[in-house]
Parts: sequence; C-alpha cells; structure tokens
Amino acid sequence: MNGFIIDPTYRIENNKAYIQFYGRLENGESFLTIQETKPYFYIKKSDLKKAKECAGFEHEECSMKDFHEKEVVKIIVAVPPEVPKFRKEFEEKGIVCYEADIRFVYRTIIDKNLLGCIHIEGHHQKTQYVNRVYREPKITPAVFEPKLVVLSFDIETSMKADSVFSIAVVAKNYNTNKITKKVFLVSDKEVKHAVCVKTEKELLMQFIQEVQCIDPDIITGWNVVDFDFKVLRERCKHHKIPFILGRSEEETKVRIESQFLRESSVNIVGRQVLDGIALLKNSFIKLDDYKLDTAAHEILNKSKAIAFNNDKGKKIEDLFKKHPEELVEYNLKDAELVLEILEAKDIINLIIKRSMLTGMQIDRVSASIASLDSLYLRETKKRGYVCNSSGFAEREERIKGGFVRESTPGIYDYIIVCDFKSLYPSIIKTFNVDPLSFQKDGTVVAPNGAKFRNEEGILPKLIHTLWQQRDAAKKKKDAVASYAIKITMNSFYGVLASPMCRFYSPEMAGAITSWGQMIVKESAEQVEKIGYPVIYGDTDSIFVETKAENYAAAHKIGEFIAESINHYFEKKIKEEYQRKSYLELEFEKVYSRFIMPKIRGTDIGAKKRYAGMLSDGKTEHLNIVGLETVRRDWTECAKEFQMTLLKRIFAKQEVAPYIKKFVEEVKTGKHDALLVYKKALGKEVGEYTKTTPPHVKAARMLEKIDSNIIEYYITVNGPEPVQKLKSKIDYDHYIEKQLKPIADSILVFFNQAFDDVVSGKRQKSLFEY
Repeated sequence: MNGFIIDPTYRIENNKAYIQFYGRLENGESFLTIQETKPYFYIKKSDLKKAKECAGFEHEECSMKDFHEKEVVKIIVAVPPEVPKFRKEFEEKGIVCYEADIRFVYRTIIDKNLLGCIHIEGHHQKTQYVNRVYREPKITPAVFEPKLVVLSFDIETSMKADSVFSIAVVAKNYNTNKITKKVFLVSDKEVKHAVCVKTEKELLMQFIQEVQCIDPDIITGWNVVDFDFKVLRERCKHHKIPFILGRSEEETKVRIESQFLRESSVNIVGRQVLDGIALLKNSFIKLDDYKLDTAAHEILNKSKAIAFNNDKGKKIEDLFKKHPEELVEYNLKDAELVLEILEAKDIINLIIKRSMLTGMQIDRVSASIASLDSLYLRETKKRGYVCNSSGFAEREERIKGGFVRESTPGIYDYIIVCDFKSLYPSIIKTFNVDPLSFQKDGTVVAPNGAKFRNEEGILPKLIHTLWQQRDAAKKKKDAVASYAIKITMNSFYGVLASPMCRFYSPEMAGAITSWGQMIVKESAEQVEKIGYPVIYGDTDSIFVETKAENYAAAHKIGEFIAESINHYFEKKIKEEYQRKSYLELEFEKVYSRFIMPKIRGTDIGAKKRYAGMLSDGKTEHLNIVGLETVRRDWTECAKEFQMTLLKRIFAKQEVAPYIKKFVEEVKTGKHDALLVYKKALGKEVGEYTKTTPPHVKAARMLEKIDSNIIEYYITVNGPEPVQKLKSKIDYDHYIEKQLKPIADSILVFFNQAFDDVVSGKRQKSLFEY
C-alpha cells in the first residue's frame, strides 16, 4: 500500500528509539508505521582509539570516506539525545564528528531515500486514532499523487478572548471531494445553520470530536496559530478538557512567540498545522497586508461576510447576543475563505510537490538549507562519502552580488530585454560548482580564484535532474510542479552563501556570482560589438536599444542577439574550461516605450527602477519595476498619481493639466482614503530606542497591536494611526514628499519641474522640446 508522510517523528520506549511515520494512504485511510531504529554518526577511523576512552557506544566498520579521502567508522548509540552528548565529548578531545547534526527522523528518511511517498508492506491493526498501524513493516520509496484532507477553522470570542462564542469548521477530503461545513455555537435557542450547545465546555468538546471525526492531515486558518489555537488551549485548560486533536492520546502543544520575527507553532501528532498567512508568504505571494479581507479581495475578488472597521470585538459581542445567525454566517465565511484562497493558488498541491522533491515534511518545505541537505546527503551516501557536521559559522566576508551595469537614463522606443534562464543554477551546472569537487587541485577556475575538479559533482547532478523534471512538468502543463522545482533549484546559491549551511563557503558562493558578473558583462560587450547599445544590465538581464521602428523588427533583433550570445559562450566555455555550456540567453520581451529614470538630484541613471509599455505586437500593458508604485512605503495616492503620469507620457499626452488637477484634489481632501502609509515593524515597539520612525510613533498610540503592519497618516501634529486619527492631515507633506519626487523624475526629461507646472509658470508643451 502506498502512502504519503504527513508527520515524521519518533518515540523513546525502554531506552529504544522508534521512528514513526504518520500519513495518508492512497485508499484514503490514515496510517502509522513504527520501526525501531538506532541513531548514528561518523568519526575518522584514526580517531577511534581516542574515542573509545568514552564508554557507551557501538562502532561499525564501513567503506565511507570524508571529502579528503580519509576513512571513517560509524558510531552507533541507543537513543537520539545521546548523539549531541557524544559529539560534545568527542570534539573536546579534538575528534571531528561527521553528520552528527542530522535530525534523527531525517537520517532515516535519507537512508531509505524517501521523498514524501512510501510503499508499506506488512501486517496492520486499527486503533482509536489511526485506521492502520504497521509495526516493523518493510518501507520503500514510492511515487503517486497524494490526496489529503484539509480542515480550516475559525473561532469568534469575547473582546478579552476569555470566552469562545462559536467555532466554524470547513473541511475538504481531496480523495472523495467530500466537503464538511459546520458552525458550533453557544446558544440556548436554535439558530439557523448552527449546531447549538449550551456551554462553552460543550462547544470545545464538540469541536475536538469533529476534528477527530474528519481526521484531517492539514489544519489551517487565518492567524490560526497565534490566536485561535492559543485561545482554545487556554479555554480547554480552564475547563480541564484534554486538548487532544491528533492521531494519538498526546495533547496538542502550542508555543506562542511574543516577537513578530519569531514564528509561533502548534504540534499535533500525526497532523500538520499550516497557517494561511505563512502559506501565502512561503509561496512568494505578496500582498499589501496579510489581512484575510485583503487576501480574499485580491485573490478571490470576494469580501468577508461583514466588514468591521473599528471596535470589532464589541460588534462580535453584539452579534452574539442579538443576531447570532449573522455571527454564524460571518464565522463560517472566514473559515471558507481560507480554504478558497489556498485552492485558488493551489498552495496545498504546491507544498505536496515540494515535499516530494526534497523529502521534507510539508511544514518544512521552505527550509532551503535542510532541503539541500536532504538531497545532497543521499548522493554522498551513494558515492561513499560523509559530510561535515554543520555548525554556525561567522560570515567571513560579504559575497559580491550580481553584476549591475550603469543605466543610461532616458525615454526610449522599442527596448528589448534578454535574460539568462536560471542563471545561477546554469552556472553551477556549467562550471561544476560543488562542495565535493571544490578542491585545491581543481582545473576549473572561477574569476574569484575558486577551483573545482572537472569531474561531475553532486550539485550539478541535482540541478540536471531537477531541470529535466521541470521540463517534463512544463510538457505536462503542470505549472505547480514546475514552480516547485524552480523554487528548489534557485535556492541552492543562497544556501551555499549561508553560514548556517554545512557547505557554507564564501569562496564557492563567490565563484557563482563572479561567473555571473563576467557572463552578463561580456554579454553586454558582445551585443555592443554587434552594433546595439545596452542601456542597462542587471544580475541576469540586459536591456538593449534596438532603434527599431516596430514590434516585429524589435522581436527579430532580440532573437538574433540571444542566438549570437549563446553561440559565443558555447565556444568560449569549451575552449577555456573544457566544459559544455548550459548558459542560455533568452529573448524575453519588448517594451514599445520605456523610461529609465535618474537618481534624484543627479544625472546618474537609477538601478533596478524602470517602467515601460510591454508589447506582444497586438496589445500593450504598463510594467513597473522598483518604482514607487510597487513599493509598500509609498501611499496609494502616490501610486495612482505615478501610474496615470506614466500612461500619459507613454501615450505622448500632456501631463501638466492632470498634475495641477490632482494636486488640488489632494488639498481639498478628495483622496484622503489613499493617503494612508503602511509600514512593517521590524521588531517590538519597545526595542526602537536609537530612532523612532513615523510608523513606530503611530504604533505607540495604539493600546493593542494586532499586526506588524502599521497604517497611519502624517498630520499637522505628526504621524497618527488610522484607528486614532484626530488631527488635520498634512496635505503639504504628501504633495512635497510623495507627488513632487514622482513628477520630477519624469518631467526632468522634458526640462520641466513639478513646482513650475503646479504654479503655472511653464506652459510649454512637453513635446515641444
């Protein structure tokens, strides 16, 4: 029977360790496998005599070696807590320990070469919490499409959260497509669409029973960890109810962190709790803020059942007392929206695919260092090598970033962009950048001096495998799998540059960026030799002025440039490195009209900031990168102003009348709703001591901070939070600090200035220059 691992864990009984895999079988039943397993790590064979001075471990001869070809032996202990104990004792004696940091559960997953899915053979029995429990089964890798059960829930409480009024549950079984919707409500009367109970204690017991009945693999919600679970744990404790939501008799553990930069967690045996907010962020879905209403509006074009602006707590209490049917509707809608958002973005499928790529459990698929470990250690094991134990290392030096060519500011027609497909992964593959091949006798020498052996390494092999899988996913039109693979591939460079990684090497990471700089710089030089000016270059892209008269001509030039550069590098890499080039410059897009602004107050071109009208030969749309429109620290007012200005400029329309009119509208309060600043707190409010930015001043006026995103106005008396706006808005601030810089960045190309346009001193047409 095939199954998908949801929660890999272990238990210690009678000084023996048992690996436990909880999950969902392909027939829809839940499962648990239990296998006795002994932890181990390695030391050099030459250190064994010294190590034997410490008693209490077994050792085993093996054919493994370290990266310097030194023979090692396996050190075997009884239970996982003994590994760090022996590591400490050994290292105090000067003995190097290999792979002593690998989590016990992941050691087993790696050894068995499991990637999320497993095949189970053996006898099983049913228990109270699990459909099939296998003891000492045979487990081997498998591949199939898991279908899980996902439950979203939401609670409504009193203002002080010392009483739970209702709990909404929405669950979907993706194996049967069965959907469950229920709202449990404390009420003496019957309420439409609700399961009514008389006491809070009964409400909590009904919820726990419902979770066990649905038997979800994933439990989610919105801010469900920091609020809903925290409240439920406290109320269960108050009523002396066992808070058992998992697939064992063990109570649910809730760890709440008070700081924004640390994530709270909930541990439910056999299940995973995945907060909806974290799922969006970890899937690289960016929103102005991560309120449920914002996410629902932007992703689903839907709103919550009731919009609460202020005093939500009081209004919830009023609904509970006077309009319970409305509370039920509101509660259920919140739980439904979370599931709909995850479905709309196919996020559950995405995390399953990422788990099946790396072998990481679904709540840790974003752990890029652990993901590389999981893949890399499988290969070193096959090749007979052991890896160093990881340990925090100080960053020795700042690793140089990608090449950024000085831009040539101006307004252009028919700019093309060519970029290198997955530049850093292709560099790793092309030049054999790899921890195992990174040796002093290497013949493949990077621009920064790092040397690599010209024998196929492990990292290039992993890249090659992932690349093939991505191509296959694209052919199947499996966008989710393709995206999951792209995320995994692109994380490898960042991992090598992290001091937390066992393979951390500034020299190795620097080799990748130095090759990247060389490649983009030489590409720009070659394009200019062909006869086309390069107005900008950025990490993996070049922006080329074609001087074409139409889209078709620009498109043809783009294809010619890409073909020429690829041929250039194929020849260069074969001759200089005796390697095959996997570098691929792609002609990506055409801007029919394009603006590269100046750095404010200078004639120097900006970097990573531009805008243009993207064209496909038939239609056009505005594309903005790095400008105020796409930055959270600029108001919606500034964004609307900039968008309209750019559209008018690209359409070769006059802008002076629009600028004057918009300024007047701001002064008269027409755009007040768009003047809100949104800024994230990077730490606790009390930790801002050296400086006090405006958003912190605003935050200090609030009795309670519900989110790390602070919304505020600048008033004549300084910053004030939206919730407590008392003073008059400082319109001059917004005109001077938000509108003027945006207008001047464009008007400068026409020898005009914002102040002159607003005052009416300059009436000349922009297009007379």
